[in-house]
Amino acid sequence: MSPKLLGRRLALALGLGLVVFAGLSLYADIHQMGQAVGRFPWALFIPILGLTLFNYILRFGKWSFYLRCLQVGGLRTADSFLIFFGGLAMVITPGKVGEWLKSYLLERYTGVPFARTAPIVVAERLTDGLALLLLAAAGLARFGIGIPVAAGVVLLAAAIVGLSLNRRAGELAASLVERLPLVGRYAGWVREFHGGAGVLFRPGNLALATLMGLISWSGECLAFYLVLWGLGAEGGTDLLIKSAFILSVASLGSSLMLSPGGLGVAEGGITGLGQLLVGLSAAQAAAAALLIRLGTLWFGVAVGVAALTILWARAPAYLKGSSSSSNSSSSANESSEYTPTSRPW
Repeated sequence: MSPKLLGRRLALALGLGLVVFAGLSLYADIHQMGQAVGRFPWALFIPILGLTLFNYILRFGKWSFYLRCLQVGGLRTADSFLIFFGGLAMVITPGKVGEWLKSYLLERYTGVPFARTAPIVVAERLTDGLALLLLAAAGLARFGIGIPVAAGVVLLAAAIVGLSLNRRAGELAASLVERLPLVGRYAGWVREFHGGAGVLFRPGNLALATLMGLISWSGECLAFYLVLWGLGAEGGTDLLIKSAFILSVASLGSSLMLSPGGLGVAEGGITGLGQLLVGLSAAQAAAAALLIRLGTLWFGVAVGVAALTILWARAPAYLKGSSSSSNSSSSANESSEYTPTSRPW
């Protein structure tokens, strides 16, 4: 992705963010929201950002685990780190589909086909969803709110995993694509994608990745706990359960709605549930939504933009698709563990 295209998408996301802010301001009264934010102890934002960074670092660990599962070699740890964190800039795309930029960059750096690593993004989203569902479990049992969202996540996850592990389903999909005009040449892409997904969703890999997601996302739930506590909510185990439930359900709901970065859906869910379950005023709940999104979504976007900027500065040929990048990719492919006939599946 070029800097110009990224800039346009960032501008669009910022515009949508301003629309969300305007909506919350109308709902909760901007003056009262300002007072709530003004009373917030901003020293708490240091551990809040630290907990968000904790989440990102553990998710990088899951990314590295997936690369090992698919036997992706020839990639330096520093480059892998920048590629993963660069993907955070893409969470502002609808359904986070822009995160497939990571697979494009992997192909440029290692020569491993895009289709082989593309399932990583699907696996990341699915295991994150299952982890958030587990974090919300206590609240689901206690409050009975968000059950349709939870059911949707479980059914979607079961369908994706089931189809990924079924070789006949992959061959059938590839055969159907092969018969279609214009897209028939992508049948091999479908087989490659399905094979990679089959590796990532093996029971052991799925369980370990979900556990890693459970630990990593607990960091952001704890960050939201600090936001609520800083706005005047009474601390304790009860608030921890509510914090995990509210943030998890709002995040899951925004993922299912496929809004860019969850904008609007997540803020609305956090604001409504904050009033209903924590007893916050409308202004406090709206302030809580804005603060946690500043410390998670927008912090992540800033980190992602910084990572992509470093990548562009260090290896512009890889990102601009020049002839030199093709040569570099070919060279990387020769040094990689990947060959077309030695797939891990």
